[in-house]
Amino acid sequence: MSNSQADSKAQRRGAWNSVGSSVFSAFRRSDASVVLAVLFLFALFSLSNPSFLTSFNLFNISRTAALFVFIALGQAIVIVAGGMNLSLGAIGGLTVVVAGWCMDTMGWSPWVGVSLALLTGMLCGMFNGFIVVKMRLNSFVVTLASLFIFTGLIQGISQGFPYSNIPKEFTILGRGDFIGIPYLLLLALVVLMVMEYVFKFRIVGRHLLATGGNPEAARLSGIRTDRVIFLSHTLSGLFAAIAGLLWVSRMGSAQPSTGADWLIISFAVAIIGGTALNGGAFSALGILASALLLTLIRNGLIMLNVNVYFEQTFLGLIVLLAVSIESIRQALNKHTNRSP
Repeated sequence: MSNSQADSKAQRRGAWNSVGSSVFSAFRRSDASVVLAVLFLFALFSLSNPSFLTSFNLFNISRTAALFVFIALGQAIVIVAGGMNLSLGAIGGLTVVVAGWCMDTMGWSPWVGVSLALLTGMLCGMFNGFIVVKMRLNSFVVTLASLFIFTGLIQGISQGFPYSNIPKEFTILGRGDFIGIPYLLLLALVVLMVMEYVFKFRIVGRHLLATGGNPEAARLSGIRTDRVIFLSHTLSGLFAAIAGLLWVSRMGSAQPSTGADWLIISFAVAIIGGTALNGGAFSALGILASALLLTLIRNGLIMLNVNVYFEQTFLGLIVLLAVSIESIRQALNKHTNRSP
């Protein structure tokens, strides 16, 4: 074999090794791997179905993904601090009912309805946080109980009936756009940038990450972990309320059933987006990408005429897959860190 042939084979081998190394590095980063999955599905659906690239479909995908971002943030903020919120959807549904009752039944200004709905969400989150901190109970147990408490309030207030008389000006945010980009998506991007800044550069963000990553070490370093946990649940309630209000703004009515499927959505988007279940990790890019990924999958199921009642099955399988991949990724990272 000539030297030139040997050099050519070595170059090809080096190129493949470089590609393999890049793919491996991307897999180790949750946000990068999710972005790659989004690009793959986008290309696949674009080639397989011409209607996928219509402005109407892309507009709806963007709006839905933006709503998923807010739902996921409500879960992620608690997971980051080492807990979870099973009552997220019930809090969102309760704020929807409060807003609908104010604007429809009472005929009050949308500003009053929004204010009371946001206050309701925060109070629900504060209730969860107070019980978790003061009674030293696991957030799983507390939020499971409050899930039924808030669901009962939803049914008691609404009697199961929707509130349809929502002022048209309230739907502008949920249905409007700026040069073809939904207001909802623009708002989600702004909030994600703020959250990324908070977690990277502000003390409160670092305290949230430290509390979730190692509560005992955080406590020994002087962090008031009880306050941090209480704050995480309060913010979770606030994000649930915001998501509920945006949902009403998009749909044009306040449905008592709003939030019924948020639990699986919130966990799926948060976990796929790199929010570690054991706390201490957050990625704004990962949450945005995973929200888009989940929306694309749901859109793809619709295009494939999959029965809508099987959607929860697919979402559950996706969560299991995401947890498994995260476990493998963490093992790879530990192995790489041990290597000399």
